[in-house]
Amino acid sequence: MTMHTIVSPKEWLPARQALLAKEKEFSRQRDALSAARRELPWVKVEKAYVFDGPDGQQTLADLFDGRSQLIVYHFMMGPDWEEGCKSCSFLADHFDGSVVHLEQRDTTLVVASRAELPKIEVFKNRMGWRFKWVSSYGSEFNRDYHVTFTDDEISNASAYYNYKKGTFPSDEAPGLSVFTKDAGGDVFHTYSSYARGLDMLLGAYNFLDLVPKGRDEAALQWSMEWVRHHDRYED
Repeated sequence: MTMHTIVSPKEWLPARQALLAKEKEFSRQRDALSAARRELPWVKVEKAYVFDGPDGQQTLADLFDGRSQLIVYHFMMGPDWEEGCKSCSFLADHFDGSVVHLEQRDTTLVVASRAELPKIEVFKNRMGWRFKWVSSYGSEFNRDYHVTFTDDEISNASAYYNYKKGTFPSDEAPGLSVFTKDAGGDVFHTYSSYARGLDMLLGAYNFLDLVPKGRDEAALQWSMEWVRHHDRYED
């Protein structure tokens, strides 16, 4: 870790106050960005997606569970995978504590993957998670929301991810999609985010951003190279 200038508390205070001004400006910009996000137009969902979950087969509309807003986290776990993605698991470790609070704000959180339900449940039990996780196996849900790619798309650098075509190292990708349902039962897609847009879900990263070393990932081959399933850390 790089050594920093050492000062007295009196000398430290002006530097902290200057940073506070920047933090406040960032908060105002973030609030404005969030407002702009909420103003995006909506797209009516016309397909009848069906998912397999702990409550049996359910449509996308069923997943709202009586609320008007639905967040779906697209978890990287394909039909031939034996366990879920390490980075997605890092995010998912933050979900359980949020579910009850989201429900108080008319919002349901559900996780979806293309793996079949028995594999999902084995891995979910291993990780000790309680949030609802459904299988989209056999539907076009993952393809339509741009988190599953064919071998040809990967080899030809034509995988459409994060709103552009390019290379991707896997046939599954992480993402998040938001839906709303009106009083008549119609479902609308309001937002999707991918890649670094998912950082806001990572409470652990927010903590690390506060400490002197930060995320400490600059020397790694990729940012989350250090991440393990929480039962696989050596210590």
